[in-house]
Amino acid sequence: MITAIIPARGGSKGIPKKNITNLGGHPLIAYSIAACQLAYNIDRIIVSTDDKEIAKIASAYGAEIPFLRPANLAQDSSTDVGFLKHFFDHVNEEEAALIRPTAPLRSPAFMDHVIEKYFTIKEKISGLRSIEETHANPYKIYQLHNNILGGFFMDFQGQKDYHNLPRQVFPKAYAPNSYIDIVKKKTISQGSTFGDRIHGEVSEQIIDIDSPSDLKLAQYATQEERLLVNFLKNKKTNT
Repeated sequence: MITAIIPARGGSKGIPKKNITNLGGHPLIAYSIAACQLAYNIDRIIVSTDDKEIAKIASAYGAEIPFLRPANLAQDSSTDVGFLKHFFDHVNEEEAALIRPTAPLRSPAFMDHVIEKYFTIKEKISGLRSIEETHANPYKIYQLHNNILGGFFMDFQGQKDYHNLPRQVFPKAYAPNSYIDIVKKKTISQGSTFGDRIHGEVSEQIIDIDSPSDLKLAQYATQEERLLVNFLKNKKTNT
């Protein structure tokens, strides 16, 4: 079993009050709380926030708010290490599942799978990240200097003009997403979020809300997602 930490600072510029913006009749953060409640391997859900309104809403949906995050750890420039160190200073845990509220639609079953996998390899790794395959392969991307395009690499297998090669010849590329990460107190204490030996667990693609267009996409997706939506509907009915 593991404790989940959901970071939700009050300030957001792309979408004002993003973490509690309405999505399908519920605040955005409610979906991450619900996914944690439905995961068998998560036994405690803590929200780290500097915002009293977020704290009140998160508490109403079943999360704990044992402390408020200091304002200096909730700025645009604040790092994950800062709020995670604050978390571990207040909670007696050696690791935590990091569940970002900007990704509302998760499978609790996949979260359970990742947590179980972590506990079989935890001594061999410094952290765990969920990742998804991306078609934005770095070999297909250019830099721009004085309107002249150039690659990020000297060559690919000896070929300098490699950008127009079929993407199938390049190594697969993966990007971290917000499905579920696991952070270790030991790694955080060394000033790093995940350390230098990170296990990657491949997930399905997930919607991570950063802009109004992402929010619109999530609005459509909630119409297809039954597990979390029905869980929240029943929860609202019973409260």
